[in-house]
Formats: sequence, C-alpha cells, structure tokens
Amino acid sequence: MNTTAYLCIGCPLGCRLEVDESDQHEIVQVRGFSCKRGKDFAIQEHKDPRRMVSTTVRLAGGSLARLPVRTAAPVPKDKVLPLCRSLTGITVSAPVRMGDTVLRDALGLGVDVIATRDA
Repeated sequence: MNTTAYLCIGCPLGCRLEVDESDQHEIVQVRGFSCKRGKDFAIQEHKDPRRMVSTTVRLAGGSLARLPVRTAAPVPKDKVLPLCRSLTGITVSAPVRMGDTVLRDALGLGVDVIATRDA
C-alpha cells in the first residue's frame, strides 16, 4: 500500500489529506478531510489532477497591450505549460468582451480559453 499526502485547496481550512492506494492502484482510504469537498479534492487530485489556467495574450488595437484570459474549466495538470506556450502565439483584436472565446477547444481538451475583461 502507498500513501500520498496532499494539502486541500477546496476551502480555507487547508486540511492535510492522505490517500492510501493499493498495489492495484485503487484508492483504499482518504484521511484528514473536514468536509466532503476535501474528500472529493483528494480523490480528484490523486486520480486526475486539474488546474484552472489564468494568463494573458497579446491584444491588437486596444488600450492595453495584453488581454487577461482564463480557461473555462480546469485542464489536466500536465497540460498547463503546453497550453500557456500555445497562448504565447495568439493575438486578439479589439474590441473584445468579457466572456468571449479567445481559443476554442484548447489543445483538443474540450476546454475554451475566454477573455476575463472587456478590451
């Protein structure tokens, strides 16, 4: 049996979680959570860690040089850097409205990148 430790980010408590995994890669037990969100976070983080991505892209014709953007949903953790690298080549033309899609189906993950402000 293997035990992996995590720090929960599901709520402000920051519980120290432990996940016990069998040799067959099945979760046997989750310990240390104070709420259901903590248990769900530990299972998700252990099986398929995901992160929201917030960054900027170039903006042409606007009052600012950069447009803040984010993913519409979390992406697999191992895809965060490739996604950020792919966004370095994108230039968006003003006007842009908050919520507009900047990049559809980023990296084929089924997640859009959207603008987080008007520009």
